[in-house]
Amino acid sequence: MLATALGLVAEAARGARDPWWIIGSAAMALHGAGPLKVGDIDLLMSRADAARLLERHGRGAAPGSMHDKFRSDVFGRLELDDYAVEVMGGFHVHDGESWREVVPSSRVEVRLEDTELFVPCVEELIGMCRLFGRPKDVERERLLAALL
Repeated sequence: MLATALGLVAEAARGARDPWWIIGSAAMALHGAGPLKVGDIDLLMSRADAARLLERHGRGAAPGSMHDKFRSDVFGRLELDDYAVEVMGGFHVHDGESWREVVPSSRVEVRLEDTELFVPCVEELIGMCRLFGRPKDVERERLLAALL
């Protein structure tokens, strides 16, 4: 269940020293966008916090690139309650000309029962969808725009 996995993510991120965010489809779900399927949970953290979290969970922190458009200076994958959690520190996107680090400027608290989670605001998530530019991001942008 997504709520259980998000609770585990919040618990894992509790010791973070720097701001962290849930982005992607899980952030959209937390804002109430839909209908959508949340396939995984994207956790965006500072490089140091991502490395510490991955080490605490027995995962080595390493650079990661899952796509020619995305890369992270620190990347690792955790399995929490049937959800893959992609932990990213120093997350970058290639905008067609150069690599740009993605660091949200907004940080909205969303409460899920007793769990405190953080996501970028809807407008900023829309901007990320435009920046990422994949076909699924066009649909995500439409779903997010309906919230405004």
